[in-house]
Amino acid sequence: MKHKFLLLGATSAIAHATARLWVQRGAALVLVGRDAVKLQQALQDLQVRAGPQAHLLHAIQADLEDVSRHAALIDEAWQRLGGLDGVLIAHGTLPDQTACDADVSLALAHLHTNGVSVVSLCAHIAQRMKTAQAGTLAVISSVAGDRGRQSNYLYGAAKGLVSLYLQGLRNRLYPHGVHVLTIKPGFVDTPMTAGIGPKGALWATPERVAADIVRAMDRNTDVLYTPGFWRFIMMVVRHIPERVFKRLRL
Repeated sequence: MKHKFLLLGATSAIAHATARLWVQRGAALVLVGRDAVKLQQALQDLQVRAGPQAHLLHAIQADLEDVSRHAALIDEAWQRLGGLDGVLIAHGTLPDQTACDADVSLALAHLHTNGVSVVSLCAHIAQRMKTAQAGTLAVISSVAGDRGRQSNYLYGAAKGLVSLYLQGLRNRLYPHGVHVLTIKPGFVDTPMTAGIGPKGALWATPERVAADIVRAMDRNTDVLYTPGFWRFIMMVVRHIPERVFKRLRL
């Protein structure tokens, strides 16, 4: 059983719900987050749940947008646990499309956070896992990356970059015993989406998504739509002809 995990963006609701499930299995974890207060709160919550296994949990405060620190960060996590069975990359932002349309620098900053910094982390982790000839790299992308829509195409472009990068990385690492999982959640009720409403039948809880992630990593799934009905929704959306799609207000 996989039991040594690194969570990047560990204070996000989905990552924390996933960490709780791994703690129930007695896993050793390294949590990485930017906000020191939230990171400590997440660590303490997990330590209480871990009980006698609390010593297996560690936290590193780091700004994941600083790609110059990624190599050293992965090295530190690797050394703390003596190797990694799995990594979950869950950090990101949900940009305001209108604000990004009006401010190019803001748009580029969100592209860096949701796209470039994720690729940087993946590249460093891939080197480590390829050398070890083992491991699972799981990355939270989004259904938004399947097709650009006027309401969130900046976010979708970053996630599309991540999804396509992971597709190639999965192809490259498969012969080396390394599994790459692309996670595509739909609407998830988290603090990041608190300003979006009302929440309807298409929305999922972080706990539901976390359970799907753990199961997909156990089964070496390649691409996870969560909840599963999003696979069919996006299949329809992807197949709408462009001449029709451009007239829709989505």
